[in-house]
Amino acid sequence: MTTNRQTDTALDPMFLHRWSPRAFDGSVMSAEDLRTILDAGRWAPSSFNYQPWRFLYATRDDAANWDRFLDLLIPFNAVWAKDASVLLFILSETTMGAPDKPSHSHSFDAGAAWAAIALQAHLLGYHAHGMVGIDMEKTRTELAIPDGFRIEAAVAIGRMGDPANLPEKLQAREQPSDRKPLEELAYSGNFRT
Repeated sequence: MTTNRQTDTALDPMFLHRWSPRAFDGSVMSAEDLRTILDAGRWAPSSFNYQPWRFLYATRDDAANWDRFLDLLIPFNAVWAKDASVLLFILSETTMGAPDKPSHSHSFDAGAAWAAIALQAHLLGYHAHGMVGIDMEKTRTELAIPDGFRIEAAVAIGRMGDPANLPEKLQAREQPSDRKPLEELAYSGNFRT
């Protein structure tokens, strides 16, 4: 889907057309496509090349895990994410291999992996919607996430579906959002308010 988003720079259109819908079509993603999307996250840059991210996922045709993963989302997110092809949890290791070596950039690095995943999904004709509306404590327990790893976010990935299948209150929001002007986000020199 193309969007009406515009910029006054030579930005690649991929960045304007990528967005995070909630309406998915309930299709199954091929193992090859999923592996390619996850591989994009693997190749993200990281501090000292430590690669602190971990990806835990369930595909909709995985009877052992799909409902478990869906049950970790807050009800607001579960209501639409149920039609995604993949549910993914992104984690980051908070230390660099030892408790006395804290990582200042683990979340930043995991964010780079998430961006790579979202862009690769877009290139393959899918959409990815990141969310923090998850039960963090239940997720840690249910997915056996060890201490020393931060749960960053969950991601629903799939092909876009019909917005009419969403709850009515979400249908009007099912469109690409705009962004703040670049001048409000990037400053030469000191921080500005």
